[in-house]
Amino acid sequence: MLNELRNIVEEVNHAPSIRMALDKVVQRVNQLLDTRVCSVYMLDEDTGRYTFVATEGLNRASIGRFSLGKDSLVGWVAAREEPVRLEDAQVHPNFHLIPDLGEEPFHAFLGVPIIHQRRRVGVLVVQSREKRLFDETEESFLVTLAAQLAAILAYASLEEIIQGPVATDSPHAVRKELSFGGVPGAGGIAMGAAVVLVPSSNLEAIPSRSCQDPEQERHFFDRCLDQVRQDIKVLGKQLAGRLPAQDMALFDAYLHMLGNDALGGEVARRIEQGEWAQGALSQVIMEHVRNFQQLENDYLRERATDIKDLGLRILAYLQKPQAGHEQEYPADIVLVGEELTPSAFNLVPEQRIRGLVSVRGSRNSHMAIVARALGIPTVMGVMRLPLRRLENAQVIVDGHHGAVIVRPSASTLRRYHRLAERERDLAEDLESLWDVPCMTLDGHHVPLLVNTGLMSDISRSARRGAEGVGLYRTELPFQLRERFPTEEEQRAIYREHLKAFAPKMVTMRALDIGGDKSLPYFPIEEDNPFLGWRGIRVTLDHPELFLAQLRAMLKASEGLGNLRIMLPMISSLGELDEALELVGRASQELKEEGHSIRRPAIGVMIEVPAAVYQVGELAARIDFLSVGSNDLIQYLLAVDRNNVRVAGLYRSYHPAVLKALQQVEREAHAQNTEVSVCGELAGDPGGALLLMAMGYDALSMSVANLPRVKQVLRCVCLSDARKLLDQVMTMDNAQLIEQCIREELEQLGVLGMPMEDALAGGGEAVKA
Repeated sequence: MLNELRNIVEEVNHAPSIRMALDKVVQRVNQLLDTRVCSVYMLDEDTGRYTFVATEGLNRASIGRFSLGKDSLVGWVAAREEPVRLEDAQVHPNFHLIPDLGEEPFHAFLGVPIIHQRRRVGVLVVQSREKRLFDETEESFLVTLAAQLAAILAYASLEEIIQGPVATDSPHAVRKELSFGGVPGAGGIAMGAAVVLVPSSNLEAIPSRSCQDPEQERHFFDRCLDQVRQDIKVLGKQLAGRLPAQDMALFDAYLHMLGNDALGGEVARRIEQGEWAQGALSQVIMEHVRNFQQLENDYLRERATDIKDLGLRILAYLQKPQAGHEQEYPADIVLVGEELTPSAFNLVPEQRIRGLVSVRGSRNSHMAIVARALGIPTVMGVMRLPLRRLENAQVIVDGHHGAVIVRPSASTLRRYHRLAERERDLAEDLESLWDVPCMTLDGHHVPLLVNTGLMSDISRSARRGAEGVGLYRTELPFQLRERFPTEEEQRAIYREHLKAFAPKMVTMRALDIGGDKSLPYFPIEEDNPFLGWRGIRVTLDHPELFLAQLRAMLKASEGLGNLRIMLPMISSLGELDEALELVGRASQELKEEGHSIRRPAIGVMIEVPAAVYQVGELAARIDFLSVGSNDLIQYLLAVDRNNVRVAGLYRSYHPAVLKALQQVEREAHAQNTEVSVCGELAGDPGGALLLMAMGYDALSMSVANLPRVKQVLRCVCLSDARKLLDQVMTMDNAQLIEQCIREELEQLGVLGMPMEDALAGGGEAVKA
């Protein structure tokens, strides 16, 4: 049954709407299991009842018109959280006969709960006329299918399922407001028109988008089609005489499929109806691919690959920039994509971007960190977002609560406009703190530094009173290019940052790629990237890249003397010694070339557990240490910070995290070595209180977080912060620690909307 299951899942994933997907499921299950009834019930979390949302075999007119309570058979299956098989359901005390539903002739019953990440979502039911027990194979199949359905239904609304698609081609379609839950990426509220980032060479992910001039779009498609025809003819001539006749016939078949009476004509007709060329191509090709994949004949089924290959050839030309075919963008953009990366800023006008929404990723993924640095409201990990139907839709991004609202109602828009206004007022109140020192009530000074990486960070950081740069992410200039930047290009970028902050220190982290930080021209594909080739491991394996960067940094600092170099992902003394040798080599080369280079301070990032237990040895070899709390938490807790499924387990206030942080501070200072924190925990008000109490020398954070952290630290005495630390260090539960810190912030009067959730430890995102 594995192939049948795959086919059902494939159909579901490509159905135009969730309602149509469920219709396909119940039809296919009835066919495969030879049952007479298959139905789906979905939990309404507001009422606690299970609504009848799909069926094959019962009265379809009842869909959406009744629901069952906890005392029903369906409710019993959900409560047990395991399959229920009954030979004669009608004699069971929980069986409720619904008038006009048509259940009277059916006796055998098999119900399977639909559960997503511990949350009950619904129940899948099959029924048969005869009195019998469904066998274990049938039960196993339904359990497997229910697990696949869970992720789809968990992020859907009852209204969408019952009433149909989010949007249709009809101008009279009712488009209800829909809310999708994700993970807060960067605080703030943004409103604008959705622009779906179109992935290259991925036919399945192309969104539906209307074109302003169908005739011009048709001519554009025809030109691309002609280029593909020409490519096929050239390739056929090159291979003539080298392939057997039956294989050469494939080229003729390709050319036939591109004709007006085949695929080419189907795409053209959709364009004439108002769809843009890429969307029309995607829809036609994927429909044919799915049809061929369902055929039983192996030879014909394999032709799906040929059709997809042909579609990709056409798509490559459609995605090439062509004169006279530039895309127009709305004034206010909410950029939406499957997996956004910093390179997205090169694809649309950056000055128009108001918000970001990513299907993948979490609060601590690299894109979210960059978004916080830029002050762009962001929501990550928005599962089941209907990307293909989202283009140009009005969208609200609530970066505080991780909510994305599509086609908001007038009342919702008014409410968010009021919240955005309150947010602006709060930002204006915090402006008064920009130029004052971060000093506690009892006179303890805490240097607040900023994390930077983009040119736009410079002026914002200087305005908000940053006392230096605790983390300059050198990978960002690499990510925003189509090749490795030259040594001179790097020198110019670094020089601008060093000059802007001089005489304040700027800590530049050596190139840190791998994990969730990829380069489009240097892809690193691994099964487990966070435990793979990343950080210092990459640069030590490529000394030509490392030396060029070190030389650029050192030359940029000439005459300024405010450079510090930080080495990422150090896990052993051997790695550190190798890196230090290369730093010395680059410095010596420049001196021999006549440059006046002063040796900068060299530091190490504490990001992996191995480094935590070698702090003393590391500190004896270098000038400073900086804890990268984002990765350290990830590795300590074994939680992939980009995985939405385990986002709730990523807790900054986990007792193990706090103990590790305290150990690092004590051992660093035992060696008289400066130690700071440059992860997101430093930019969280509660985290800043604890880190100050532990004795960290400086805190580095996104510039957007600097004013509110300063506000909190200026409201307390260091002695009181130490009492809070002593209290939480006796606790063995992250939730209790979070609650304790929340109460402290409430007493200080600094916790509340509109601002990001003040606890980086985070909770569950808002559910759709």
